[in-house]
Amino acid sequence: SRAGMALSVLVILLLAMLYEAIKMGKAVLLRRALLALPRSLSQELLAEPEEGGTGPAQGRWFRYHIGQTLFHVVQVVLGYMVMLAVMSYNTWIFLGAIAGSTLGYFV
Repeated sequence: SRAGMALSVLVILLLAMLYEAIKMGKAVLLRRALLALPRSLSQELLAEPEEGGTGPAQGRWFRYHIGQTLFHVVQVVLGYMVMLAVMSYNTWIFLGAIAGSTLGYFV
């Protein structure tokens, strides 16, 4: 039906917009994570924390890393959902995914 197709296109459009928003959110979180690190902190200290506790900078970095991981998982799931919808070879669904990606990037 026409209403069902319009709803499907709208859902795909919104999913594609959400995918772009999450992609931008992940970039912002990465920037914040890099700014949370002190300039004198070496990569070895991040990879192997000192025994007996963690510093505040390392704790912040770890929380940002967990956030980035969750954002990545959601982004991958949404990307596969949009890809599967596009692979239905329906022109309207395809146009909805393109429009959603364009609008999501623009906003």
